[in-house]
Amino acid sequence: MAFLTRNSSLQRAVVSVWRMVCYAFHDWTREMTSARRFVTMTGLVLQGYAFWALFSRSLVWPLSWPSGPALYVSVCVLYMLGYWITNVMLTSEFVRKTQLESDLMAAQQIQRTLQPDKIEQLSGYQLESYYKPFRGVGGDYFDVIDLGGNRTLFALADVSGKGMPAALLASNIQALVRSIAETEPDLPTLANRINRHLIRYTPQDRFATAVFLVLTLDSGELVYVNAGHNPPLIGGSGSTRFLEGTGLPLGLFASAEYQTRVTTMQAGDLLLVFTDGLPDSVSGESPDKRLRDALTGEPTSSLANLKQLVDPVLNEDDITILLVKRVQPDYGDTNMLKLSSG
Repeated sequence: MAFLTRNSSLQRAVVSVWRMVCYAFHDWTREMTSARRFVTMTGLVLQGYAFWALFSRSLVWPLSWPSGPALYVSVCVLYMLGYWITNVMLTSEFVRKTQLESDLMAAQQIQRTLQPDKIEQLSGYQLESYYKPFRGVGGDYFDVIDLGGNRTLFALADVSGKGMPAALLASNIQALVRSIAETEPDLPTLANRINRHLIRYTPQDRFATAVFLVLTLDSGELVYVNAGHNPPLIGGSGSTRFLEGTGLPLGLFASAEYQTRVTTMQAGDLLLVFTDGLPDSVSGESPDKRLRDALTGEPTSSLANLKQLVDPVLNEDDITILLVKRVQPDYGDTNMLKLSSG
């Protein structure tokens, strides 16, 4: 364990040093418009030309003009003019990015209210969750919704792309799931309505994979729709089974149809639902096998085992994990579980 901790610390240090090197050689003007970038570069050229004039003792080489004190005054004026132009342009860019960061922080706070920070423990089940956006905000969404009648809906979606656009679409899906599930908890209807909404109101290059599962608590029956998402897996009794896709991703085709499938969680079974950021961050030739092995370890540390699989060097996407384990019923347990964050 100590070796793993040191190795992880070394990886984080390497990543930090690499980022600093990238920042040192990064062109911070490339996000400007062409006109603003030209003006900024003009200021830098003027400063460089001032140093050249001082070195060659002339503003118009090879002519020696001007000479004496006029040369030094001209060099100072030329350098300060270039410095002023560059400083004004970079300062305005800094203010613009600061405003963007402020908007991003506000978006982070809003998105935290859309993700459940507390999950009510279900009688006979243990729930754990983990959410880590790759950037300040992410395109992953998950929710746990009580449908009444001893049934609970687990919803998890992964929007294409990253950052603010993906987060906005994920928030839209969250609102749709909440509103539709309260009136029509039928899973194919839920998937179809969200699919039609995304096709009608979002750009063509935007879509989402999703999985919706309805768990009947007393029987362990699990009805699910998998809309092109990474197959959740159920581990237990020394074996694992995948909940394969039952339809296309949401937002691609208006004619897409979604079917339900049914399975059962036995006592001791563990359901793992995740986004593709998890297997994509697992090193090795068989990430799926390593995920299965992580579930067969100590039951109380399954989430910790999964988090240890994440390689910071490979992590380039949002990561969401939802674990549901069926245990012996305990009707006196009303504890609340806080969302684990990285």
